[in-house]
Amino acid sequence: MRVIICPNEDAVAKEAYKLVRDRVVHAGAKVLGLPTGSTPIKLYGEIAKGYKRQEIDFSDVHSFNLDEYLGLPPEHKQSYRYFMNENLFKHINIKLDNTHFLDGLCDDIEGECMAFEALIEDLGGIKLQILGIGRDGHIGFNEPGTPLNSRTGYVTLAPETIEDNKRFFKTADEVPRWALSMGVGTILEAREILLLATGSSKADAIAGMIEGPICSMNTASALQMHNDVTVILDEAAAGKLERKEHYMKTGGSDNVAEMYAYLMAARKKAGLD
Repeated sequence: MRVIICPNEDAVAKEAYKLVRDRVVHAGAKVLGLPTGSTPIKLYGEIAKGYKRQEIDFSDVHSFNLDEYLGLPPEHKQSYRYFMNENLFKHINIKLDNTHFLDGLCDDIEGECMAFEALIEDLGGIKLQILGIGRDGHIGFNEPGTPLNSRTGYVTLAPETIEDNKRFFKTADEVPRWALSMGVGTILEAREILLLATGSSKADAIAGMIEGPICSMNTASALQMHNDVTVILDEAAAGKLERKEHYMKTGGSDNVAEMYAYLMAARKKAGLD
């Protein structure tokens, strides 16, 4: 797990955009997993600006959103389809037919979730999965206690999640109590994972994810088992990491360049170059 600590949330978004741009343009990441929530909004703004600068092209990209509220139509202003249309899709050249969501009004939940996973498989799997993290360590809507091998299915939202999301609705009673979400096991099958977190409210969850034990009470901790994860944090979100100074020294691209320079010098000294 590579940890990059940035000074603020704007820097997090810019650093994350550089990774997304590289993977889409140079690494063939044509199937993306996308999150909603407040954290990725600035990343989506950077992606839109990069598209306007003609740095990145989404004409042949497919996307799969992590989750959707159960019971909300796609045109509802708090549905995640609406969120993605407003914050990203209308600002880039992705084909809407290539943007895939779980249907919050489906009449067959099991069938909907099985079809969603089948489509991911048909397209060769998710190449880059972008994630946020909840205050309680959840990824997607995989609340504490969710099995770490879970597949896409329905979830019952925890009181903390309902509390966090009620600011988007007129009253707390309007917040859906259930959602459809990719499972933790589904997420772990992505080729590469990028997780973003900003703000001190995420510091406990981040510390548990990176430095705590792998456990279902912090479902993001399962990312420790993945072999290609980049975590980009601001100073506040990194505030409770015990090895923060180590990550600041080792996570950035400057450290990689220094490592390769050291290796080349060692090879020259050994007479290999």
